[in-house]
Amino acid sequence: MKKAVSIPENYAVAVHRSDTCEFARLLGMEVTGIEDGCVRVAMSTSGVKNAHGTTHGGAIFAIADHAFGIAANMDGVDQIAISAHIRYFSVPAADTLEAVARRVSETERTSVFSVDVYSGDRLVASFEGVGFKIGVPARKE
Repeated sequence: MKKAVSIPENYAVAVHRSDTCEFARLLGMEVTGIEDGCVRVAMSTSGVKNAHGTTHGGAIFAIADHAFGIAANMDGVDQIAISAHIRYFSVPAADTLEAVARRVSETERTSVFSVDVYSGDRLVASFEGVGFKIGVPARKE
């Protein structure tokens, strides 16, 4: 699955942090692109099957959450998730998953991201994550 990926220089630190994350390494997740405000992350479904022989929902959630985390932390302000919701639509049809994360809205302290998870051309799940900016000092009134 490894291929040469061109990452804009201003996002290199965030991508390196995500690519060296223990959990991402355990599941074989990798950033495959950053373009037009979207972060793309791919992962093989090998080794993450459930008792029914399909991709485990936890693996689908994990790639969506990872893509959300990368997208939320690309601008140099540390963010953590304070809420996440996922809807599953279908079982994966291919041997890989791809999560595509994009910012939906942002305030001084929070942000909302939408992540679609695909297997080939099939939409497998839709995820929404809310990030809290821990690197922003509280405003004094």
